[in-house]
Parts: sequence; C-alpha cells; structure tokens
Amino acid sequence: MHKRNMFKMAAAAAVLTLTAGTAFAQEIKIGFNGDISASPSAQSGQAGVLGLQAAIDDLNAAGGLLGRRLSLVVRDDLSQPPRSIQNMSDLIDNERVSMIIGPTNSGNALAWRHIPNQKRIPVIGFSGSATDITKPMAAGADNYMFRVSMVDRPQVAALMAYVKRNPASKVVGFMFETTGYGQGGLRDMQEIAAMHGIQPAATERFAVNDTDMTSQLNKLKAAGVDTLVVWAQGAPLGHLLRSMEKINYFPRLLTSWAADNKSFYDAAGPQLAERAIFLRTVTDERSARQQQLFDRVSSRLASTSSFPFAAHAYDGMMLYAAAVRQAGTVDGPKVREALESLQARHDGIMKTYERPFSRTEREGLLASDFRWTHWKDGRLVNYGDDVVRSLRQEDFRM
Repeated sequence: MHKRNMFKMAAAAAVLTLTAGTAFAQEIKIGFNGDISASPSAQSGQAGVLGLQAAIDDLNAAGGLLGRRLSLVVRDDLSQPPRSIQNMSDLIDNERVSMIIGPTNSGNALAWRHIPNQKRIPVIGFSGSATDITKPMAAGADNYMFRVSMVDRPQVAALMAYVKRNPASKVVGFMFETTGYGQGGLRDMQEIAAMHGIQPAATERFAVNDTDMTSQLNKLKAAGVDTLVVWAQGAPLGHLLRSMEKINYFPRLLTSWAADNKSFYDAAGPQLAERAIFLRTVTDERSARQQQLFDRVSSRLASTSSFPFAAHAYDGMMLYAAAVRQAGTVDGPKVREALESLQARHDGIMKTYERPFSRTEREGLLASDFRWTHWKDGRLVNYGDDVVRSLRQEDFRM
C-alpha cells in the first residue's frame, strides 16, 4: 500500500481511538487542516499530524484539559485552496473543534484566514510561513491567527543581509514559484532588497510543477547573475538545480527553508542539494528535548527531514493547552486573550516560551530561533562561513 494512504488510514484510526468510549459532549476536539498527501510539502503535513497527536496523547495521559479528554480530527486539503476553505467550515461548523492546527501550505491559509477570525476560533500555524498569514484582517481587529513555525520575512531579511555582506555578490537575481507562497516571498524579497539598496538584475518565475527552468536560467546567466535568491517549495527547487546542471550555470544559491524538504533532496540529488544555503528551525544537531520527540515519531516520518514540523505542531498544541488552563475555558475569545498574555513559562521542544504572543505579536519563533543550514552527506547540518559569522543584528532589516 502506498505510504501516504497508510498515513491517512493511521490518522483516521487515531481519531477513532481517541473518541471511542468518550462522550461527545465531554471531548475537546482539536482540528488539523493541511496537505498530507498531494503537494511537495505533504511530508511536512504528515509530520505535523504526528507531532500534534503526540501532544494530545501526552495531555490525555496527564488527565486532559479542564478534566476533559482531547480528540483529533484530521482533514486533508490536498494543497487545494477551495478544499482547504471547505475543511475549515467543516471543522468549525460541523465538528465543532475548539482550535485548529494548520495548514501545510501558505496559499491555503491566505485563502481562509478570514474564517477563524469571523468565527472566533484560534488557529496555530505549524508550517505555512507566508508573512501575511498572521496579520489582522483590519487594523486593530481581534486576530485569531497564531504561529509556531518559520516565517518568510525574517528568513528573507537574513538572506538579504547575507547578500549585502558578501563581497562576492555583485549581481543578484530573484526567482519564485507562482503560488501564493512564492509570490508572498517575492514581495518580501523586493521590499527588503530595496531597504539594502539591492537592485535585482533579473526576476524570473516558474510553476510549482515545472521540471525544466533552463530558459529562465539562461536569462539570468545572460544578465551576469552570480547570486540567486529563490522562493519555492522543495521539489521545484530540486528541479531548478538539475536545470542549472544542464547548462553548467551555478550561481550562489540562497533559498527558502523548503530546501530542507526530502522532496528537494530527492529531486536535486545528493551532490547538487549541497549547493543550497537556507535557514530552518531544527538541524540534525538536535537538543535533548528535540531528540526525545524525534525518537517517538521518527519511525513514522516519511522523511526525518520533516521532523521540525512535528516539533512545531507539538509546541503549538501545548501553548494552546496553557492558554486553556489560564482561561479556564475553551471559549475562543477568552483563549485568544490568554494566548496574548500567557503567564506560565513553557519549556517546549523548540525553546522555552515566555510570553511568546501579545496583542500584536503572533510569532512563537523569531529570527533568533532560526539556524543557517545546508545539506552535507545526506544530513541537514549547521552552515557557517565568513559572511554568516560577520552578520550582526543591525544587518537584518524588516
């Protein structure tokens, strides 16, 4: 049986296992809405479900929340915005979930973020990193979107600081995929580059399913681009490197964190994959707490490179639990207020969280929590060179 079908069956079984023998009215239902089967990022969604399930298991083992058992309801959005929108309405209106973790893909969150804000249900993102996902729908409006994940804009700020500091970066080019994720990254790239006085010599685009980008690369090569900043998902990033190989053109490659995905490594191959420089939240050099969770879920991960998403989802669930305890209820507005003013310090998988959110701050992980990373001998390891070591806080403009 195909591995992703086995995963979906296991997720469904987990829901049945949790709900069996428990009165519906006594449950606190947690929703997951994200891609677990379709896009290059599906492995990330699968890892998110595993991390979320592990957190729910731990909470139930400790007596649940407010004396009530938690159950998990999983919805696969197939990376399709219309399906993801439908899932949100189903989870909130029919399943009556108290909170949602998701989605896997940024474009889907941008398509439906108005729904939880209208229905006043907290959402904690674990994967989708587009900058605008956690912005309020209107100035001063209550905002039900939170996140424990990478965020595009701080990543872009780091990459642009690297370009500015690197004396070898003379001519810069941009590339992006034509999804909501890619276009959001391009906006951040253009805005932050302008802050540094960086003017790209050329900007090229490609579709998420493209496998040959030689035409775009030839244009960049003709423009003399020696440093290329790319915003795309894992598989197309891998195909981009294959296209570079076809024309023997290898500018320095700075990418989004999607290069940490096994789909990138598989598409690029072991040697080419090592050319990309990017940031992520966890490398294979894990902390003790990260290793403990890794040991629990690693045998069920489609790829060990997707582990950070399990850690993000685990921490997101635990921060929600802390807010419920503080509020004394699962009522959406009261939990939102508690998330904005968490009193208890939480020792998480990713870090120790002390008041991670506020009325205006929605990001549980900050730029200081990101690590420079690259592939080396099939492992995701910390990356460092003279440029990285020279960077200072004032270099990061956002």
